[in-house]
Amino acid sequence: MYNILICDDEKDIVSALKIYLASDDYNLYEAYNGLEALEVVENNDIHLLLLDIMMPELDGIQVLTQMRRKRNIPVIFLTAKGEDTDKILGLNLGADDYVTKPFNPVELLARVKSQLRRYMELGSGSVKKAALVVGDIELDDGAKAVSLLGDAVSLTPKEYGILKFLMEHPGQVFSPKQIYYQVWGEDAFGAEGTVAVHIRHLREKLEINPDEPRHLKVVWGQGYKIE
Repeated sequence: MYNILICDDEKDIVSALKIYLASDDYNLYEAYNGLEALEVVENNDIHLLLLDIMMPELDGIQVLTQMRRKRNIPVIFLTAKGEDTDKILGLNLGADDYVTKPFNPVELLARVKSQLRRYMELGSGSVKKAALVVGDIELDDGAKAVSLLGDAVSLTPKEYGILKFLMEHPGQVFSPKQIYYQVWGEDAFGAEGTVAVHIRHLREKLEINPDEPRHLKVVWGQGYKIE
């Protein structure tokens, strides 16, 4: 069974698309903004994404850009008639197709089937996890290897875990409690300072000038991000 994610900030459109696709044996997921879409893709084996362009939190272009760093699944943009520039930009960034609102159900189903067939039968059927790249830093999770400007960098398991988590969500700010929970697998209970120590060690290993970091940034009063 194929897993399809529908992402649109208009719930009526999501509901309509679910009705159109219900005639085939698809397992349907839904999201209503870009951040939700990225979370669903990260935590599920999604085979195709129907993605609106104009959305809150992150728009479709931003979702596509971030997702393409790790996932090669087909993306069909859901576009309005006046979004020709965004259509072109999306296709240039790696979108596979688009359908224009209001949808023709027959055309929509045909495009979905075509993209799934291409993806599953022409050699892309398994999700390819490419190396994560942010700026000068590259992380290959398969090999558990990190490099800076092509040179290998040795990290402790917890440093690696923090870096991987942040690189999976570039530009997003996470509090020390959130980072601790993701990497240590338990609530911080006052151990947030541990995250700060590990971030400092990561900067010493990955930043040319740790006092003026280019990648690992602090957002005062909120947490950390990588960019």
